[in-house]
Amino acid sequence: MRFRPETLFICILFLAAVFQWLPAAAEVHNRVVAIVNDEVVTLYELNGRMRELTGVPPDEIRKRSEEQYMDVRHKVLDMLINEKIAIEKVKELNITVSEAEVDAAIERVKANNQLTQEDLEAKLEADGTTFKAYREDVRKELERIRLINQEVKSRIFIREEELQNYYNAHIDDFRRKAKVRLAVILLARKDPSDRAEADALLKKADDLLARLAEGADFSDLAKKYSDGPGARDGGDLGKFEMSEVNPQLAEHIRDLSAGGLSQPIVTPAGIQLIKVVEKQEGGVTPFEQAKGAIHTILYRQELDKKYAAWLKELREKAYTKIIF
Repeated sequence: MRFRPETLFICILFLAAVFQWLPAAAEVHNRVVAIVNDEVVTLYELNGRMRELTGVPPDEIRKRSEEQYMDVRHKVLDMLINEKIAIEKVKELNITVSEAEVDAAIERVKANNQLTQEDLEAKLEADGTTFKAYREDVRKELERIRLINQEVKSRIFIREEELQNYYNAHIDDFRRKAKVRLAVILLARKDPSDRAEADALLKKADDLLARLAEGADFSDLAKKYSDGPGARDGGDLGKFEMSEVNPQLAEHIRDLSAGGLSQPIVTPAGIQLIKVVEKQEGGVTPFEQAKGAIHTILYRQELDKKYAAWLKELREKAYTKIIF
């Protein structure tokens, strides 16, 4: 059964009147704060979205500043009204997104940000939300994108000149710092003054290099022979910017490519064999390589602009009533 907006509004006013007869001690935690055609936005929904977007409970925002609280409240409510209007249009056009498409989108987010499922869920928990709620947000975003593609996409065109101008204006965003991922086998010295021990360690290092040259696995040898950090993890030291690497060590690995091995490095602590696991050279990404990423940025900006204009048209035709 579909209520006319006026009828729905009368029903809501009646419910509001009933609430006035509740005992003063009974705090109302939920009520209608806006009507959007046949849909409503509740206080619970509004407060939940405010917390999700700010990371702070609405009551805490209000304690800090009434003005700030009302500003955030109005903006979030406006956003929720737009969402209701968009969702109604999605339903009208029978736009659907499958579970597989939602899963694929989440996997892309995890891959692009190098997150495991556990990392993602921990981040969501820290942000005050759940994976279930996040899935629903992803679904809505995919539906919104499909809606935009259907209703707005044909109006967008990005010129080559715009791409070049963006690249020139944001050149620092395309500077890459030199980075390296290292692994180490450390043969520790127990007595720095013992020359015989030093010679024995050097011979052992040469033997290990020979085994590596024959195809032995660096990680396996590190687990077995290394006295250094990360031995249990195959000697993995992690990723560093080249500027963070010890200057003496940097000299030994500067000319090595990914997969390369250093010669034995003699230090007071012992003898090191270093493997360059990964290497990223520094410099500026050329325009031709950056063009795809820039197109995505500008396309999304233009898409949001066109979508906002299109949504404004829909909102002007919709019945909305804000009840504070």
